[in-house]
Amino acid sequence: MINDLDPAKLPKHVAIIMDGNGRWAKKKALNRIRGHEEGAESVRAVVRAGREIGIRWLTLYAFSEENWKRPKYEIEALMRLLKRFLAAELREMLDNGIRLQCIGRIGKLPKDLQQALRNTAEKTAHNQGMVLTLALSYGGRQEISDALEGIVKQIESGALKSGDVSEELIAQHLYTAQMPDPDFLIRTSGEYRVSNFLLWQIAYTEIYTTPVQWPDFRKEEFVKALQEYQKRERRFGAVGEE
Repeated sequence: MINDLDPAKLPKHVAIIMDGNGRWAKKKALNRIRGHEEGAESVRAVVRAGREIGIRWLTLYAFSEENWKRPKYEIEALMRLLKRFLAAELREMLDNGIRLQCIGRIGKLPKDLQQALRNTAEKTAHNQGMVLTLALSYGGRQEISDALEGIVKQIESGALKSGDVSEELIAQHLYTAQMPDPDFLIRTSGEYRVSNFLLWQIAYTEIYTTPVQWPDFRKEEFVKALQEYQKRERRFGAVGEE
């Protein structure tokens, strides 16, 4: 299956909107938390597959700014699940050269989870195989707003002039300043929305949607998505081959 992929045409950076945990659970007459638990198994499967395939950057939309509107019990369960995931997967990240980092308004997360994220990021900081980025308490509009606020403060302090503002300067103030833009965005569960995810960064990203719900999205589905990516011609506004 992986052998069908062309290593020369792999995306450098894959971003995923992991959608459908709740609907998967409802379809099976289970509670939503069970859907999130099964979704965590898909995270494990996709991270492992990404490392095996040779994806250099993998960014997962784990918890959006809008998700704070969900019931308190569900939010608390998600936070506990993420903390358990970090503890369970640390050894595998170390053994397989995976570096963890986070983007978003991390300060809004529970203190114990913030500490667990920092600890995992510090312990994996020197890994060179793949960068796994979790977008937590993340929103694309909020990210751009935070970037502009930082630029305005620098202009007011005299560190920058208004004439210095450019696309490059804005990109340097985003949460993703040290990351390449995604080449490929996958969304599961059949939706056709970007849901406030990496709005600046996906300007020229190839988008793939699948009706498969996230708990059922495992290695085989990931490879299928990458095979579709390898059929695409990325032109970035230029004229492609006739």
